Amino acid sequence: MSQADLLDQVPVFQLKGSMLAITVLELAQNDLERLDRQLAAKVEQAPDFFNNTPLVLALDKLPASCDLDLPALIALCRKHGLRTLALRAADPQVVEAANALDLAVLPPSGARERKLDLSAKVAAEPAKPAEPAYRPTRIVTTPVRGGQQIYAQGGDLIVLATVSPGAELLADGNIHVYGPLRGRALAGIKGDTNARIFCQQLGAEMVSIAGQYKGPITPRSDSTDMPGATPSFRPAPR
Repeated sequence: MSQADLLDQVPVFQLKGSMLAITVLELAQNDLERLDRQLAAKVEQAPDFFNNTPLVLALDKLPASCDLDLPALIALCRKHGLRTLALRAADPQVVEAANALDLAVLPPSGARERKLDLSAKVAAEPAKPAEPAYRPTRIVTTPVRGGQQIYAQGGDLIVLATVSPGAELLADGNIHVYGPLRGRALAGIKGDTNARIFCQQLGAEMVSIAGQYKGPITPRSDSTDMPGATPSFRPAPR
C-alpha cells in the first residue's frame, strides 16, 4: 500500500450538525427606501451589533406578486453591516434569483423566533443568592486581647476565655463569655432586640443590645463569680 493510500484512510474532515444562533431579518414589505432608513436607525442604537453580522433574509412573508430586487436588497444589508448567508423563501422567482447569486435557500420556517431587542445593551446579571439569615455560632477559644475585635456575623458569639479591657465583641445574635468580660460587648447589632449578653464575670467597659448602650459597668459586691453564674451589675458613677 502506497503512502497516498495510507493517508487517504485518515479523514481530513467531519460533517457535524450544529444549532447556531443567527440573526434573521424578516421582510414584511418590499420597500427598500424605508428599509434603508429604518436599518440606519437600528445601527445608531447598537453600532457594535451591525459589524459583519451573519444574516438570514426571511422573504417568505412577502406577497407572492411583489417584484423584489434581490441583489439590491443584499447590497443594502451589506451597507449596514449585515452579511447575507442564506434566504428563507418559497416563491419560485425568489428561489431562482437566490440560486443565481449562489445563495443557500431555506424552506419557510414554522419554528418560533424571538424578536431581537437592540435597546437592551447590557444583559441583566444573574441575581446573587441571598445570604442565609442565620449562620453557625462563632466560637473563640483563646483570650481576646485589648485592641482585638471579634465579630459573629449572622449568629451568636461564644468566647471560652478572658476578654481584656480594650477588646470588642460584636454579634448579630447573642454573646456568651465563659470568663471575665472586661472589654466591650455589642449584641444584636443589626437590630435584634431579643439578643442577650451572658458572662461569668461582668466588668465590661460597655454593653449594648440592638443599639441600646450601657456602661461602664462594675460588678456588685455580692457578685458570685461562680462558673455558670451571671452576676448582677450597676453602672459606674460618672
